[in-house]
Amino acid sequence: MNGSERRLAAPVLVIGTGGSGLRAAIELAERGVGVLAVGKRPKADAHTTLAAGGVNAALATMDPHDSWQQHAADTLQESYLLADPETVRIVTEGAARGIDDLVRYGMPFAREADGRISQRFFGAHTWRRTAFSGDYTGLEIQRALVRRTAELDVPILDTLYITRLLVCDNAVFGAYGFDVNDGTRYVIHADAVILATGGHTRIWRRTSSRRDENTGDSFRLAVLAGGRVRDPELVQFHPSGLLSPEDAAGTLVSEAARGEGGRLLNDLGERFMARYDPERMELSTRDRVALAAYTEIKQGRGTPNGGVWLDVSHLPRKTIMERLPRVYQTLLELQMLDITRDPIEIAPTAHYSMGGVWVRPEDHSTDVDGLYAIGEAASGLHGANRLGGNSLIELLVYGRIVGEATAAYSAGLQGRRRCPDALAAARHEIDGLLSCDGPENVRALQRAVRDVMTEYGGVVRDEKGLRTGLTELDAIEARIGAIGVHPDNAGYQDLAHAFDLKSTVLAARATLDAALERRETRGCHNRSDHPEIDASLQVNLVWSGPGKVEREGIPPIPPEIAPLMREVSSTGKLAE
Repeated sequence: MNGSERRLAAPVLVIGTGGSGLRAAIELAERGVGVLAVGKRPKADAHTTLAAGGVNAALATMDPHDSWQQHAADTLQESYLLADPETVRIVTEGAARGIDDLVRYGMPFAREADGRISQRFFGAHTWRRTAFSGDYTGLEIQRALVRRTAELDVPILDTLYITRLLVCDNAVFGAYGFDVNDGTRYVIHADAVILATGGHTRIWRRTSSRRDENTGDSFRLAVLAGGRVRDPELVQFHPSGLLSPEDAAGTLVSEAARGEGGRLLNDLGERFMARYDPERMELSTRDRVALAAYTEIKQGRGTPNGGVWLDVSHLPRKTIMERLPRVYQTLLELQMLDITRDPIEIAPTAHYSMGGVWVRPEDHSTDVDGLYAIGEAASGLHGANRLGGNSLIELLVYGRIVGEATAAYSAGLQGRRRCPDALAAARHEIDGLLSCDGPENVRALQRAVRDVMTEYGGVVRDEKGLRTGLTELDAIEARIGAIGVHPDNAGYQDLAHAFDLKSTVLAARATLDAALERRETRGCHNRSDHPEIDASLQVNLVWSGPGKVEREGIPPIPPEIAPLMREVSSTGKLAE
C-alpha cells in the first residue's frame, strides 16, 4: 500500500456536496443521525451553483389555478411518456414543502410587493410556477444549504475523490478514495451510501459542465458496485451555450433570457422558431429549441462560427440588469460583450443527464442494498425531456426522502459484513494507476472521447455513426493501459483525471449502446434514420455493462393526472 491511509466511519456517507447531497445530509443531521459528506470540488462551488433560472413548485402564488397535478401532467407530457409516474407524483406533490425548507434555511426568493413568492414562466409549463432569485437561483440554493450544514455541524470533506464503493454480498459497507491535494487514502465505513455525484455531460466537447465535474462518476461507481444505469442516451442539450472563448465553450446563457423575451435569430436575421413551433416560439421546450438551432446551423443558416444569435438588446436596460444580471456579467467577463447592445452567439450544449443510476421511485434505493442515488445521478423524473426548473426541486424533494430512508435503513441493520477483498481491490486500483508511466496523456484521451461523443452521440444520431463511435471508443480504451500518471507538489489532480477518464469511457459506452437500441426520435433523442416516435419504445432502457441493454416497462399514469395532459405533438421535431 502506498502513502498514508485514514479510516473514518459514519452511519451514512453522502458522496457529492452539491444541492442533493447537502439536502440529504441536512435531513440526516436534523434527525440526529451521523453523516459524513464528501466531494471532489469545493462545496461552495458545486455544480448546483450553475443552475440559473429557477425552481419549480405549484405554489399558485401567481396563477391560482395551478396544482401539483398539473405540474405532474406537464412533466409527464414533456418527458415524452418516459418519466416514471410515481417519481413525478412524489416530486410535484412534495415541491411546495421543498420550497418551505429553503425559506426555513434563509433562501432569498424574489417576491411580489405583497410578500408572495414571485413565479415566472419557463418553457412548456401551463402556469407560472418557477420561483427564482434573480438568475442566480442555484447559487442561492447552494448557499442556503451550505449555511444550514454549517449550523448543524455536518462534517464535510470536499477534497476527497471516491474511486470505489465497498460492497460485500450485494450490500454496500463504505467507500474508498484519496485526497486530491496530498494523496492521503481514505477508507470510509458506512451502513448506507448516497450517490449524489452528478451526471455525465462533461463527456461532450461543448458542455455546460466545468472541467472536472459530471464525468460520469455516478455511472461507474454504481455499475462496479452491482447497480445499473437507466436511459443514459437521454441527454438534454441546452439550446444556449456560448461558443467562445474556447476554454469556456458551452457556458450557459440562462433560459431566463428567452423567458424574459429574448429572440432567436439565424445569420439571415430570421426568427427561426416560427418554422419549428410558431405558437410558443422561443418559449418552446428545450429539446425543440436545441434541435431547431442545430437544424438551422446544419442547413447553412448559422453564423460563420457554427452558432445562432440570441438577442435581448431590444429589452429595457432595467429589465436586463434586474432579471438577467448573471448573463450580463458573464458576457462582459468572457467576451467583453454588452448584451444590452449586441446579440449573443450561441449553440446547443450538453447540459443535463436525464437518465442516471437505476433507482426505485419510493426511496431512490438501487440494486445494491444500502446504496441510494439522488439528483442528476439518479433517473426516473425527466424521461426524454426535462422541464426547466424541475432538477432543482427534485434534489430538494428526494434529498429529504433519501435522508429519511437511509436513516431508517441504518437503524434497522443487525450487523454489517465487510469483505477484505473489496478493500484490497480498491487499494490495488490506485496503486496500479500511480505506477503507470506510459506515453499516453490522460487529458488527450479525454478529449478524444469527447470528440467521439460530439461527432456520433450529439443532438442528432444514426446507426452508422453510433457503431463507428463504439469502435473508436474501443480504440481509445485500448490506449488507457499506456497512460502516465504523475502526481506532483501541486496535488493529485493527475490521478483524479485518470479516474475521470475511466468514468468517461464507461458513461460514453452506456450512452452509445442505449442510443443504438433506441431506434426512434423521441424528445431529446433524435435519430435521423428513425425520425418517428415508435410506440413499442415507450420503455426505459437499462444498461448493466458493455452491450447489455434491457427494456423496462413504465407504469400507467394515474387517473388524477392523465386527463390534464395534452397530446404529445411532434410538430417542430425535425431530424436534420
